Amino acid sequence: MEDSHTIVTVFLILWALIVLHSQIAESLNNIVVSEYGAKADGATDDSPAFLRAWREACSSTEEATIYVPSGHYLVHPTAFSGPCANDNITLVVDGGRLVARTEAEGYSDSSYWLMFESVRGLTFKGGYLDGKGSSLWSCKAEDGECPSGASTLLLRNSSDLVLTNVTSVDSELFHIVIDICRNVTVEGLKILAAGTSPNTDGIHVEESRWVTIINSDIGTGDDCISVGPGTQDLLIEQVNCGPGHGISIGSLGKSANEAGVRNVQVRNVVLTGTLNGLRIKAWARSSTGFAQAIVFDGATMNNVQHPIIIDQRYCPHDGQDCSDDQDSGVKISHVTYTNISGTSATDIAVELKCSASSWCQGINMADVQLTYNGQPSTALCQNAVGTASGMMLPPSCLQSLDTLNVLH
Repeated sequence: MEDSHTIVTVFLILWALIVLHSQIAESLNNIVVSEYGAKADGATDDSPAFLRAWREACSSTEEATIYVPSGHYLVHPTAFSGPCANDNITLVVDGGRLVARTEAEGYSDSSYWLMFESVRGLTFKGGYLDGKGSSLWSCKAEDGECPSGASTLLLRNSSDLVLTNVTSVDSELFHIVIDICRNVTVEGLKILAAGTSPNTDGIHVEESRWVTIINSDIGTGDDCISVGPGTQDLLIEQVNCGPGHGISIGSLGKSANEAGVRNVQVRNVVLTGTLNGLRIKAWARSSTGFAQAIVFDGATMNNVQHPIIIDQRYCPHDGQDCSDDQDSGVKISHVTYTNISGTSATDIAVELKCSASSWCQGINMADVQLTYNGQPSTALCQNAVGTASGMMLPPSCLQSLDTLNVLH
């Protein structure tokens, strides 16, 4: 009797799971791109089908899910625009690959490949985004007549966004751009491009607030993560970076009137073989810009050329006005470095090159341990005021506040 009761119980549980799975599958498939004309053959332009599916989801007054099954979807530059009638749209790319047009079809004349604009409550789950950027990189390497390129995914003027478990490869320009957004969570991303690919920043954030980037692997030919003007309340945590140019605040001060960067936390990151580690960079120009309340807490450097660097004479391109008589007006203050360890690929592991007219102030370092070829590394400071505590290798080169007061 007990055995019969057990069998019935197990049967009921299994039936409930089957019903639940069916309901979830039905929910996931409520708007399927193939039903809107997507061919998924890698040759047919599926952009119109994606737009039709988007309009259906965006016009619904109830939560909606757009489902992208397995297959190769050729998608031309496309804007998915709101505002929508509901604040709960989920885009599920279930093993599907979205592919940009090939070199034979010509370079993109758009600044983006995929854009979500004026949307609230979007969740983007999964998928493989192939930007097909290698031919454009080659064109740029040959100094040909090339467009600047398209960023793979642009999130603009939107809020309450989640981007999770997405893989982006070979973007023409930046992989992910978060511009004028609020409350964005980015988690579990894999971003890949050749270490020689130009301007392929992994994630760029600007004019945005309350952005979280966690548990992601980024390797590109430029900054793994770059933080532009107007960014506030940004958390970067458990990110692996390399190859690339590291994690950068800036560049700042390119414009004379520019919003500042405030309250950025970078925690528990690993940088491997990168040009820079933790960097703040600013142009040597007059500017209203600033960077303040920046915390770098917990970073492992593996053969990084410039593990800790502030560069207020940033000038990356030939022919630009970077004369020696210019000075940066960007004010850098209250920057903390704690628990930074590992190896430097150069003997100067800490390099703080601050502006003579706007000294870096409130630089606090604690428990920094960086070696070079198994030997102690060195530090270089210019116009940098702050304190150091705990184990410090290289020894601190920061000047005291009294020094600044005497000079001024």
